Amino acid sequence: MNSTPQEVIDRSPMYGRQIIAVTICVFLNALDGFDVLSISFASPGIAAEWQIDRAALGIVLSMELIGMAIGSLLLGPAADKYGRRPLILACLVVMTLGMYTVAIADSVIELSIYRFVTGIGIGGMLAAINAMTAEYANEKYRHLCVIIMAGGYPLGAIVGGAIVSELMISFDWRVVFLVGAVMTVLFIPLVYFLLPESVAYLTQRNSPNALDEANQLLKRLGHAAASILPTQLPKSSIAQLFTPSLRRTTILLTVAYFAHIMTFYFILKWVPKLVVDMGFHPSEAGGVLVWANVGGLLGCVALGLLSRKYSVRLLVMSVLVGATVMVAYFGRGQDTLTELAVVAGIAGFFTNGAIVGLYAIFAHVFPTNVRAGGTGFVIGLGRGGAALSPIVAGIMFSLSYGLAEVALLMALGSVVAIVALSFLKVDAR
Repeated sequence: MNSTPQEVIDRSPMYGRQIIAVTICVFLNALDGFDVLSISFASPGIAAEWQIDRAALGIVLSMELIGMAIGSLLLGPAADKYGRRPLILACLVVMTLGMYTVAIADSVIELSIYRFVTGIGIGGMLAAINAMTAEYANEKYRHLCVIIMAGGYPLGAIVGGAIVSELMISFDWRVVFLVGAVMTVLFIPLVYFLLPESVAYLTQRNSPNALDEANQLLKRLGHAAASILPTQLPKSSIAQLFTPSLRRTTILLTVAYFAHIMTFYFILKWVPKLVVDMGFHPSEAGGVLVWANVGGLLGCVALGLLSRKYSVRLLVMSVLVGATVMVAYFGRGQDTLTELAVVAGIAGFFTNGAIVGLYAIFAHVFPTNVRAGGTGFVIGLGRGGAALSPIVAGIMFSLSYGLAEVALLMALGSVVAIVALSFLKVDAR
């Protein structure tokens, strides 16, 4: 029977090199998780050193998120045009430079610019590794692999947060970004030597030797050769996401991601500062954020296991209900550090569970030729919600809204996401 290279991948067991590729993508997302949350760990020290209020801090917290939105929108299609691997390597270089320059910034303006640059690299990375993971996994384990990849985000925050929380006892906030720069640069040789381009991309780029190149990679992966190339799909473009077959899905997923990410980043960006304002040490505040990500990792594992039996869309809608309830409950305030950590952990379970489920849906609904571009578009526009989240919360705090009111309003983003997903016709399994 004639088979395309991707069909060979889909129908065959996953062997060692594929597992290594997916594992590298997991750790790249862990790197993203630490890089994004590094500013949250550092925010109490930044606010204290430069004497900035909550409204101004909200803008600082949003800068890399704005960069991520632009990076996802601009670089996602580049991964479909030039390849996932070259984009990942380029983004690692940008992220390394961005993290290092933040550590030597002399002002809030400089710091904000460098965080913006770092965010561009992170945004491009997210689109590329989501596509790479989906294309290295076989059909049986594709959803699970994408969800595990997305679980790298809280894993990076947990491990990195635990390290920098200890370092911040003896050093100032700059140590967070120095650690991030070192961690990032170490991944460049790993990706260069151990992460080949995906078979799906090789077969879609219209090279005269596309089938030979794909078969050489299939041989390295331990699979039989393919006999035919897939039907060539149109080149990736934003316009393709709004063709009749994809328009409804693109819009609904963008709305769902945009709305829920506002709720998600309210917890992740503001927890350290709120905990410090309650009278706890910055290192203790970092510990609470670590527990929020422990909950997020557990939410990822739970969703991954359940996704093998139940519809991912329905699972995501269910955890969005939990996210709404727990973020609103966080706003009621807790008396002890232990209570704060527990509530933050449960909130992280639900909010991150929904994020990883959405990533699995992206990988399912967008075809190969627009997979990175489609993912990048949704993440890019959705990150507008991420960027707005700390700003909106900061403005509400500056207008003397209490924590309970702010948390309740920010929790409504998850409600909007539930409504959007209820209209989604594509049911990812």
